[in-house]
Amino acid sequence: MYIDLTKGRIAGNLILFALPMIAGDLLQQLYNIADTLIVGRFIGSQALASVGSAYSLMTFLTSIFLGMSMGAGVLFAMEKGRGDMARLRAAIAHAFVLILLITVVLNALLFAFVDPILRFLEVPRDVYGDMRAYLMIIFVGMTAVFLYNFFACALQAAGNSLTPLIFLGCSAAINIGLDLWFIIGFGWGVRGAAAATVIAQLFSGAGILIYFLWKCRELVPRRKDFSYNGGILREILGLSLLTCAQQSCMNFGILLVQRLVNTFGAVTMAAFAVGVKIDAFAYLPVQDFGNAFSTFISQNCGAGETERQKKGVRQGTAISVAFSLAVSALVWIFAEPLMKIFVDGSETAVISCGVRYLHIEGAFYLGIGCLFLLYGLFRGMGKPGVSLVLTIISLGTRVALAYALAPVIGETGIWMSVPIGWALADVTGYLCFIRMGRGKKAGSAVVR
Repeated sequence: MYIDLTKGRIAGNLILFALPMIAGDLLQQLYNIADTLIVGRFIGSQALASVGSAYSLMTFLTSIFLGMSMGAGVLFAMEKGRGDMARLRAAIAHAFVLILLITVVLNALLFAFVDPILRFLEVPRDVYGDMRAYLMIIFVGMTAVFLYNFFACALQAAGNSLTPLIFLGCSAAINIGLDLWFIIGFGWGVRGAAAATVIAQLFSGAGILIYFLWKCRELVPRRKDFSYNGGILREILGLSLLTCAQQSCMNFGILLVQRLVNTFGAVTMAAFAVGVKIDAFAYLPVQDFGNAFSTFISQNCGAGETERQKKGVRQGTAISVAFSLAVSALVWIFAEPLMKIFVDGSETAVISCGVRYLHIEGAFYLGIGCLFLLYGLFRGMGKPGVSLVLTIISLGTRVALAYALAPVIGETGIWMSVPIGWALADVTGYLCFIRMGRGKKAGSAVVR
């Protein structure tokens, strides 16, 4: 199902296009959520701490090729908006080879330097063994994660956000089923959780590749498309490297926060692991709406639909604000029941710490909702450098304040740093937005 975002109702088409992306990312979260839930319930809080800490590391690592795929997707969407299918195929070919090579090199480095990485993260001794065993298996699935994310970005850029959802739905079901089988049935512990995740990732990665080659013939590169084209490669690098830097910077900041959290011990690590998962579910919809908005801006930029972009900014902001406020209210009210989904009621210290985290962050999801929309806006206009600046402001503030406040007021200082960072980045982003609206162009788009 392909949606042309250069025509028809703006809000309706944006929501229709975003819904499969939202559902897909929610399902993707189930890869690690299933591990967290089953590990926390059937193995214990120390195993939960190891899996949760590994999740923060893997999010940072996969953000490298995910960010490059997203950046390349902006060029794909622009070429789709222009109707230049030959150039679109050449862009897909060049981006695929480039990002695949980066993924392979990164994977090799991870296997070689897993112990120095864990020492840098200051993983406690009682968690170290489980976390290392989990990661050594998870690293096997990185190429499959690349395949899924690359072809999902290519399909979404062309207007098809439904197919990636279907593969993720099947993959999530496989992951949950294998988690139960390997952990409860076979008693394999965290190794079983990792193996279940990798098998599910292999299914989604191989499946979407086969679908793309079989069903999307107009997008599949021909042999001539792999011939070196310096102009296309420079465009891909210009968009991809900055988007990759933005994604990596964002997740590296989170990794530094994880490092600080680790110094507080297994209880805080477990609470943070669960809180991060709840956060991910809470604001994933506005994150994916921002990604859908980026495709909308890119397609209309390629088609020269300036007025449509302006209307889209107004309508997109209204949708993001309304959703963020509603989710904030729900997370604030149901913080304790949400924690108890993942942690046994007897783990009162973990639950109490997690509730404090959610009460502080849950009140301010409006900040991250606006920030994701700004990311999508600037990335879609071919200005990923602005998104990178906003990320540096948001995460730089968060990390600096966390390390400054934690010695004074404990883990509460870490939690408080998050919404402050969001707010500063939002103010900066909207000042840039207003400046552009007074007559400056970004790419071929003019926003007000």
